[in-house]
Amino acid sequence: MGLFDAILEKVGITNSESRVVLGPKTEAAMKSGFKPPVAQPAAPPAPAPIALVDVMSRLEELAKANPQKLNWKSSIVDLLKLLDLDSSFSARKELAVELECPAEKMKDSAQMNMWLHKTVLQKLADNGGNIAKELLD
Repeated sequence: MGLFDAILEKVGITNSESRVVLGPKTEAAMKSGFKPPVAQPAAPPAPAPIALVDVMSRLEELAKANPQKLNWKSSIVDLLKLLDLDSSFSARKELAVELECPAEKMKDSAQMNMWLHKTVLQKLADNGGNIAKELLD
């Protein structure tokens, strides 16, 4: 799980992809060469609409409960701290790589941080989070 997945989880956005977990008997049978029958899919299901998650309210609640005055609306470091996630330079650099930050921005930590903040908020919105328009501009 990447850092962005942890961010999604902390704000209440869950991944809609379901994973199939095989039971121990099925796993053992497959190791011995048994292939379970594969069901032929019917028509593909219609894509489900993304459920809107009230990220702004969640972040505001966390900010009120936090003893620190965190400026999460403009700082990636404060946003990560608010979510109780690692905000170290190495963690932010890892997040930048995960979100495919342009190489020229990765060379300057201030530019990387500004890019990360905008990108994280935009990706939260893309995944069903309500983010205030002025934070996305």
